[in-house]
Amino acid sequence: MTIVILFQTSGFRNLKTYYRQYVCAFLRKEFPNLVSYQRFVELQSETLWPLAAFLHTRFGSCTGVSFIDSTPIKVCHNLRIKSNKIFRELAKRGKTSTGWFYGFKVHLVINDCGELLAVMITPGNVDDRKAAPRLARRLWGKLFGDRGYISKELFDQLWGTGVKLITKIRKNMKNKLLPILDKILLRKRALSETVNDQLKNIFQIEHTRHRSLVNFMVNQIAALIAYNYR
Repeated sequence: MTIVILFQTSGFRNLKTYYRQYVCAFLRKEFPNLVSYQRFVELQSETLWPLAAFLHTRFGSCTGVSFIDSTPIKVCHNLRIKSNKIFRELAKRGKTSTGWFYGFKVHLVINDCGELLAVMITPGNVDDRKAAPRLARRLWGKLFGDRGYISKELFDQLWGTGVKLITKIRKNMKNKLLPILDKILLRKRALSETVNDQLKNIFQIEHTRHRSLVNFMVNQIAALIAYNYR
């Protein structure tokens, strides 16, 4: 688990190079019983549930101001969708403001300090609003999201649990008066975009080199844990 999490902060872009040239060369004292790389990849799948449990211990605390967002995780180029066999049963085509993609979505809730409060991974075609109620189960106060979360049904559902959903409005909607504090906090929703950017560029939550569904999930969870430490 330590090796997998450390990989996310190592700066290496390839697990094989990281393991052979860094772990085996410089971390022998910390890990005296290192196995071959092939065996390490096989053992990596056994860390999935321990990593998932450990991630829950790294979540932050709700402060009453939370931000919700999702980011696409592409597993292959759009031209290679038909030839992709690893994720054929689970990955789906989805659409964002930047176009179509094939893969999954990572749904995140963070507090005003950027700490993760809840995470969910779904196929790429799942509506963001469907994931919101489950992500907000342990929240209280105000939850800020983009226009993709506009829904009266969702607002009423979250309101019943003590969470007030606040979003921007579409051009064809009537303008509603908001307290000045809510307007300011709504502008701070870009904090979630910063988190998504770090997960993709500093950590390796998205790449197309996966050869196993389980190891894909291990990579996702390890990246989220590494972000929490950061």
